[in-house]
Amino acid sequence: MKTKPNSFRRNWVGVWVAMVLAAVSTKGEGSVTNIYSFSMKDIDGKAVSLADYKGKVLLVVNVASKCGFTGQYAGLEALYKKYKDQGLVILGFPANDFLGQEPGADPEIKKFCTLTYGVTFPMFSKISVKGKACHPLYQFLISKETNPGFSGSISWNFNKFLIGRDGAILGRFGSRTKPDNKDLISAVEKALQAPAK
Repeated sequence: MKTKPNSFRRNWVGVWVAMVLAAVSTKGEGSVTNIYSFSMKDIDGKAVSLADYKGKVLLVVNVASKCGFTGQYAGLEALYKKYKDQGLVILGFPANDFLGQEPGADPEIKKFCTLTYGVTFPMFSKISVKGKACHPLYQFLISKETNPGFSGSISWNFNKFLIGRDGAILGRFGSRTKPDNKDLISAVEKALQAPAK
């Protein structure tokens, strides 16, 4: 009779552990080790695996069309054109999280970026980058667990994450850091010097 309570406790602990592991697995946390684990919809609605960018240097930017920093589109496009042949890819993720500064649907955003700033770097479907609706990609980028060196909430539109050729997060730059900022350019050039794997 004395063994039954212990047996019950062991079984209950086992069930509890299984429930916790299942919850973690459902969230995708613990299984996501780098940015290449994600598949995103591009601005035209087509699925794109970020694994397609393995070996490239990435600059991941949350963008908006009606922001005081929107003019950075021009600088991002110039940066992309200058370094794309060396392996730089800029990934633009429209988000409407800050004062409704990205109200349009994907086709409107694409038209605006193309006609106003001549954007040719990859643009993706609108997502959320903060709060309860925060996309898993951005949960990965801002979490202390997955990005201890550069974690923290997205402060505004045009935050920038620099990703190395091996998928490691190398740096983070705020909205006020323009694409032609010498520190950003230096970090990009240093990342591009690393051999592709």
